[in-house]
Amino acid sequence: MTDAPAPAIVRATRRRSLVRLVSGFGPAFVAAIAYVDPGNVAVNITAGATEGYALVWVLVVANTIAALVQYCSARLGLVTGASLPELLGRRLSRPSRIAFWLQAEVVAAATDVAEVIGGAIALRLLFGLPLLLGGVIVGAVSLVLLSAQHRRGQRVFEGLVVGLLAVLTIGFAAGVFTGSTDWSGVAGGLLPRLKDGGSVLLAASMLGATVMPHAIYLHSSLTRDRHGDPGERLPHLLVVTRWDVIVALALAGAVNIALLVVAAANLQGSSGATTIEGAHGAITSALGPVIGVLFAIGLLASGLASSSVGAYAGSEVMAGLLKVQVPLLARRVVTLLPALVLLALGTPPTATLVISQVVLSFGIPFAVVPLIRLNSDASLMGAYVAGRGLRIGGWAAAGVVVALNVLLLGVTLTGTA
Repeated sequence: MTDAPAPAIVRATRRRSLVRLVSGFGPAFVAAIAYVDPGNVAVNITAGATEGYALVWVLVVANTIAALVQYCSARLGLVTGASLPELLGRRLSRPSRIAFWLQAEVVAAATDVAEVIGGAIALRLLFGLPLLLGGVIVGAVSLVLLSAQHRRGQRVFEGLVVGLLAVLTIGFAAGVFTGSTDWSGVAGGLLPRLKDGGSVLLAASMLGATVMPHAIYLHSSLTRDRHGDPGERLPHLLVVTRWDVIVALALAGAVNIALLVVAAANLQGSSGATTIEGAHGAITSALGPVIGVLFAIGLLASGLASSSVGAYAGSEVMAGLLKVQVPLLARRVVTLLPALVLLALGTPPTATLVISQVVLSFGIPFAVVPLIRLNSDASLMGAYVAGRGLRIGGWAAAGVVVALNVLLLGVTLTGTA
């Protein structure tokens, strides 16, 4: 009869397994930045201030879809050793590749509009800087962060982004437990309902802000570059990737729900609370200056990190689809210009952020549909072809996105919003 393992040995084994698991985390946390960008701040605050807790269910659905598609993107990169844009580039004709790239560029520009304007608003709240100057600063700092990825490798970039993720999490979640949150109202908000055209517009914006097309394209590149040729490690890396996505997206989802909850609890009926600046003032008044400063710092961290990740994704999409490498500075300027032009023209910042998220929601099917098709291709994925559950979930997610966009289009054309 053999002795049972000593408790100390069992604990040590579990610690080693946990360390081995967590050491593979990183790519999903970089992708998760896209899910807590300034666009999320704008639309979630607007939803909470105007609809109360009624649209909490949209964030739950959106985050579930996000976790599903990000896992599909990550496993595609691991199994095939290629990114989603690369695989599309191999399968599409040249005219189709150019058309696909053009819609991806529109999405990239809309993404940068949210990131840069959000960061500029944060700098104005913290230091009183003009919005245009703030936008230039955000663009410049994001370029520095991207340089770290190019010169020092993905691990350094991941560390910087995760650090900013921690900052924005603290900044945005600080008000949840210091305010008068109605938890029964939060529970009631889990019941799906859309009362009018305005709710549809907000729901589509929340979906566009939560399920980000550029993050779907990028995640396959991140896992491929982080883990290289997995070889016999592939089964283990798929488990690591699954938990990486679950933890990172759960964190992002909690931050988004926190934003809506804070707005619903403290900003309903507040004058100007549907703008980020007005929300900051109302939060400061209701919860104190410390929470107000934390909110602004979180917004700045969100803008800096998400702008860097968005530009990184844009370069990967261009390289995969068009098979061209564009210098980092040129790539950054291309997607930065529309945001700076809008700032210079004086467009309403928060309203611009919300509309940018609607644009993003229309780009989601172009990323999700080919992603699910490729995961379901046995000739490409071999033994790791998506199972029935993953395929059903993927197509259901695509269906939800398309249906909500059709509703949004109908609302827009009939003027019922």
